[in-house]
Amino acid sequence: MTAIALRNVTKRFGRIHALRGIDLTVDGGEVFGFLGPNGAGKSTTIDILLHYTHPSSGTVEVLGHDVTADPVAVRERVGILPEGFAPFETMTGRQHLEYAIEANDADDDPDTLLERVGLEDVANRPARDYSKGMAQRLALAMALVGTPDLLILDEPSAGLDPHGVRRMREIVREECDRGATVFFSSHILEQVEVVADRVAILRAGELVAVDTIDGLRGAVDADAELRVELVDDPAEIASAVSELEGVSSVLERDGSLVVACTTDAKLTVLDEIRAAGGTVRDFTTGEASLEEVFVSYTGGSR
Repeated sequence: MTAIALRNVTKRFGRIHALRGIDLTVDGGEVFGFLGPNGAGKSTTIDILLHYTHPSSGTVEVLGHDVTADPVAVRERVGILPEGFAPFETMTGRQHLEYAIEANDADDDPDTLLERVGLEDVANRPARDYSKGMAQRLALAMALVGTPDLLILDEPSAGLDPHGVRRMREIVREECDRGATVFFSSHILEQVEVVADRVAILRAGELVAVDTIDGLRGAVDADAELRVELVDDPAEIASAVSELEGVSSVLERDGSLVVACTTDAKLTVLDEIRAAGGTVRDFTTGEASLEEVFVSYTGGSR
């Protein structure tokens, strides 16, 4: 089943083209990361998916429903964690969940949801006194009401401490395991890399890549890390290695050389170290991070 389908979607605000011919399909049951620099059009795309704004042209389907023609049917099956969620001033955490359950005509247990996101100890505290991270957990609990078929999470890690981030990742995977689709936008690329099955990268309103993270790595051949442990002083070898084609940086660290280079350049680096008189004790390689891939696709915009 297709959870999200955008076909040739454009959005204009006066003379500004926020989206330019977006074609995107998200399969049911996958965790899909939606990335892009600030101003790329991520929030506009999410607003269109939720019928908060209309596309200037193109069609948008969510869970088999045309968003423009049948927005109510879409919202009944979608859980939303909006960016910048602010709790109601006069309500406790539990009351927020009770309100969401009633509004969705659901039968969830509010205490179970609060425990799931780690707020059981502050359930009766006014939510206005919550920290930013606690408010974010509350918003996630509200998004889970009614066991939605699709979760749309806009910057879900914002304000969370490491424990909260870990719990959020666990919940995303649990929801996926029960058959839900998770579509989320995030600036924290390390979190995307851990949980996403596929990612899309948006730049200046255009979709520049859609693939698995491994697929993106292969497409751009982003620099990987080669760590070479030497018998000799690495300072005497570093200058020779840094001049090689395909090498972007060379660092000396704890008696080793840490070389950022393309995949094709790795063997050349090892050969050059030996040619310069170095003796290799051991070496390890690592793949390019999602951040390095992202920078390759967005021209340096983090």
